[in-house]
Order: sequence, then C-alpha cells, then structure tokens
Amino acid sequence: MTGSRPKPCQMMIRDIVIVQHPVCVCVPVNHKVTLSVRAEGTGVLSYQWFSENENKVPGGTQADLTFRAQKTQLYVCRVNDQFYNYVFSEWVKVKVLDIDKSGLPAHWQGEPHIAINPKPQTIQHGAKLTLRCAAFGIPAPHYQWYRNGQPLQDKTSDMLQIDHATADHAGSYLCSISNVLEERWTEPVDVDTVQPRQHVPAAPTASDKVALLIGNLNYSHHPGLMAPIMDVHELGNLLQQLDFRIVSLLDLTREEMLAAIDKFIELLDRGVYGLFYYAGHGYEHAGKNYLVAVDAPQPYRTENCVCVQRVMHSMQEKQTALSVILLDTCRKWYNQDCIPSVIMPSGPSGNTVYGYATCEDAEAYEVQDGGKSTGIFTKYLNRHILQPGKVTHVLEMVSEDLGRDPLVIGKQAVEIKHTLKEPRSLTDKVRTTGHTKELHRRDACWKQANKLPRRKRLMFLCGVEVEVSFSALFSNVLVAFATVKTTGPHTQDCTVTLRSVPTMEDIFSRPGMSEEMDSLLLRQSENSDCTLRLCALQKLKESMLIKVDLHYTHRDSKLRQTESQHLDIGKPLVASCKLYRRNHAATGKKKEGASAQSMGNISNGKPLLPQTLPGTCRPFTRQALCPAKIAVTPSNEPEENDETELQDLYL
Repeated sequence: MTGSRPKPCQMMIRDIVIVQHPVCVCVPVNHKVTLSVRAEGTGVLSYQWFSENENKVPGGTQADLTFRAQKTQLYVCRVNDQFYNYVFSEWVKVKVLDIDKSGLPAHWQGEPHIAINPKPQTIQHGAKLTLRCAAFGIPAPHYQWYRNGQPLQDKTSDMLQIDHATADHAGSYLCSISNVLEERWTEPVDVDTVQPRQHVPAAPTASDKVALLIGNLNYSHHPGLMAPIMDVHELGNLLQQLDFRIVSLLDLTREEMLAAIDKFIELLDRGVYGLFYYAGHGYEHAGKNYLVAVDAPQPYRTENCVCVQRVMHSMQEKQTALSVILLDTCRKWYNQDCIPSVIMPSGPSGNTVYGYATCEDAEAYEVQDGGKSTGIFTKYLNRHILQPGKVTHVLEMVSEDLGRDPLVIGKQAVEIKHTLKEPRSLTDKVRTTGHTKELHRRDACWKQANKLPRRKRLMFLCGVEVEVSFSALFSNVLVAFATVKTTGPHTQDCTVTLRSVPTMEDIFSRPGMSEEMDSLLLRQSENSDCTLRLCALQKLKESMLIKVDLHYTHRDSKLRQTESQHLDIGKPLVASCKLYRRNHAATGKKKEGASAQSMGNISNGKPLLPQTLPGTCRPFTRQALCPAKIAVTPSNEPEENDETELQDLYL
C-alpha cells in the first residue's frame, strides 16, 4: 500500500491547555495591577476576561489584563481557539486595602509590605481574642501565626480569632507574611488574659438620639467650600445607621442657624444623646469657637456668627445623657498676640465631648479626590464612627489616622476635650420604656422637619399619565422626579420638564460644583424622565407649586404641543418648621449697624468659587479657608461682646 497525506480537515486538534494561571494579589487603592494567563492550543487563541460583578471586563481581550484596582473583586479569563473550544483559568482575587500606604517603596516589586501590625491586648477569660495584620503583596502573601515561637495550626489568614480565650492563650504573638519573593515578620505583641469581673455594669442606653448637621459652603462674601456637601451627606447616612434622628442642612444664614439650633434643642431632654456637627468657615477667639454663617459680612464680627460654647450650654441645660459637638472648621485666632485659653469659658458639666478637626490657632483642610471633596477630619470620622466603644476612643482613632496622613502632617492635628464620666458610645441602644410621652413628642417634631410630599399621578388631556415622586437629599434639599407612565393614543416623543413656584436656586449647579460629586449625591433612577432639585427650603414662606410641563408631538398634525399642570406640595421638609420666624427678642442688645450687616439671602448672592490660598499645601489638598486669615487692619478686628451674658444665648 502507498501512503497518502492527511487532508486539512483531518489535522489533529489539540486541547487548550493553560500553562500559567493568573495569581491573586493584594494592593492599595488605585495601584496598577497586571493579571496574566498563558495557554497552548491549535491555531490562534483568543482571550476574554470577566469579573464577578460584570459580564465582561472592558478591553480585557488580551492575555494580560492591566488596570487600576479600585475595589476587591474576583477575575477569570476564558481562552478560545478557532474551533469553538474554550477553557477557563482559575478564579483569582484582586484584594484592595484602603489603608495607609505611606511606607510603600516608590519602585515596589510586589514583595510583602506590612501595612498593619497586630496590637497588644488584655482580655478577660472566655472573651474573644482577635489579632489582625495586613500586608500588600504580588502575589498575595500567605500568613502563618505564631505563639511563643511555635506555629499555630490552621491560623493562616490575616486575622487570628479565638472565640473563648483561656490562660493558655496568653503569650507573645507574631505573624509570618510571605510570597514567592520574600518573607517578612510582624512586630511581636503580648496578649494577657485576666479573670472577668464579677459584677459587670449594665451597658449605657439612650432615651433617644438626635443630631443636627450643618454644612456651609456657598458664602456671599467669603471664599466658597466644596467638602461640606459630601461630609454632611455621608455622616448623616452613617448616624442614621446608629438610630439617630437626623436633621441635615446646607447654606444657612446666621438667623437660620440659630433657628435650626433652637429646634434641635427642643428635641433634647433628659437621657437623650445630642450630637451637633458643623462643616464650614470658623475661627476661635478668647477660648470660644465661632461658626461663620453664609451671610456674614466682610469683615465679620462675633454677632454675625454662632458661638459653639453657647450651643453646648443649651444642650447641657436639657440634662442630656451625652452631648457631642464635632467641628470640621478652622480655629485660627483673630489676634495672633492673644494667649490661648487653657480652660474653656463655658465649662462642660459632665458627659460632654468636643471633637475639633484641628488644634488651637490652626487650620482645617479638605481633600479633593477627583470630583469628590471631603474634610480630612470628617473623612476619618466617617471611617470610624460606626465602631463600638466610648466616643472619645472613636475620636482617638480618628486622631491617629489623621496624624498619619502625609497631606497634613505638621499642619493639622485633632483635638479632643471631654468630661465623659461614663462609657458612653454613639452605638449605645435606644431604650424607649418609661418615657413614651416625651418620645412621641420628639418623634412628631422630628417628622415635621422630614415630611416628604406624597407621590402623585397626573392625567393630562392628551391621555398621557405622569407620575411625580420625591426624595430628600438633605432636610432643606428636596428632589422631585417626573416619569411618563402611559402615553396617549395620539401622542409620541413625550418629554417632561419641572419648575417650581417660587423658583428655588439649585446650589449644586453653580460654577465649581463637579458633576462627579453631583452623581455621588444623587443617583437618578433610570426610569425617571426629569429631575428637579429644590434647595434652601428653609427660606420658603408659602406653599410650593410644582409646574409639570408635558411636551409631545401629535401623531396626526405632527405639531409639537405642550400641556401643563400644577401640583401643590405645601411646605416640605424643614420648610414646615418656619425657621425664618425665630424670636429676635434675644438679639435686642445688638447694635443697629451690626444687625444690618448680618442680613442677607444666600439664594440671591453670588458666592465665590472654592479657592486655594498660596502656601505649602500638598497636591490634592485644599485649605478649608478661614476668612479670619484675610488681611484686615486692626481697626476692622471683630469686636468681642460681653461673653458672660447668657441671655443672648448664641451670640
């Protein structure tokens, strides 16, 4: 027999074999990562990368996938040949740690870099022991815990946990962290165990929790800010998780600030936890802190601002179980020659906590990360505020994190002052027994400031039905949504527009407001056809009307037509509280000139864009500008009022 060559269709097709799988990595946020896969097979091979939350990774059609890691995710690669055969690589995890990376070498090659060392502990017998360490590494590092020099079986993760610790678990602990490049060791720490106390006091509880959050950013006569928007928004969401009743307000004049504080004080009572937060311009003088209203003139006086110590005094008069004031603002002194006070003039009487973003005669800073701006103090406050433990311990963690931030080393340091006599925590439970009447009264007052208009469906003459719904962005910022639900038999190309009567200014659309920040605050529903933001609701004196304009093309005439309807939504959210009606009896002693200077309407003003003062501020860090720093002549220095007169409570 004579041999013959095989036909092309009879060629042997080899199975696809992956000879190199991708490896897991552990990197800091925004680090450049490359995942690689190598395979062998017949003909040309094609690749497609997938993530756990997306069908396909955009651009992931090569053997190497390179990207900036933003969050922890799983990845896998599919390898195809031209004969419709395919095989998947192993799943790998890209673990992203949002922790301090200041010590990471500039030309890091992937060797283990320890970012978190375990901390020494003293725990009671029977309690849970938890030790944690963390390290970056490419490939992701392996962990092995040791006690007294001996490896611990099955303790091979970044966290060591022992549910019921005994005396045998005391000793010196450390962890070996390694990958194919190198092995590193954490610092050794001691763990001591003690006998539990026989009588453990009951955990403190609150009869209620109330928080007032104010962020001032669009100033009529002073440089504007960016951070208070995100800071107030995110902190409010976190405090709601801790069962706080939240009232969050943006851009208040002095009179509006005082009125809001009055309403806040009304919600306090014996046993209540009260929290007051402010982000914006501020200063310190003679041991007192002052918050600058958006209508404060240039130069301003103390009577144009709100004294923080007066707010604390009013909170104490209500006999609250815990009073917390958190200030993300500057504390520069007006007079650089004055001596800083050692004792606060209005001394706390017990269970009071002040958390200052910065120390005396210093400035507070905000960070700009892309389109998102946040005060550095509030950035770390939000990171720890859900942690259990005394509120002072939470602020100490904030202080430690801020102290390690390379952007503000030597510029900003958290200061904590307190008279905490009990282990009070923001995570303490709310106990409703025994004070039902008072709780219902506070509940009614709080609901008044947070009442949303009802969802409404409007039927137009052309047969189109439009639904209008509402959502609260802040207590004085309402969002209206319009959605076309059904179309008429003779209509096409329907669109909807919304307008308010009276017109309310949208502070988020002003120059300098980033679209990225806007999208973080409001993720519009995909089904919504139109959105309208209604800001500064505290200025609303009459019921508000929403004009709904329906635009459509008539199928027969092909003409573009418009129909309109008005929807009365009353006085939504904080508008129902009538903050503009604050009693002015307490301000009767003011000078006429100063009183006239304090008047203003931010909705009619043209605020300055956020600025950066000249200085040594690092990239992406912008000074939370303190207007007091602007050079003025000595004759224009703010005049100090008689600080001992409590009748003028917030002067």
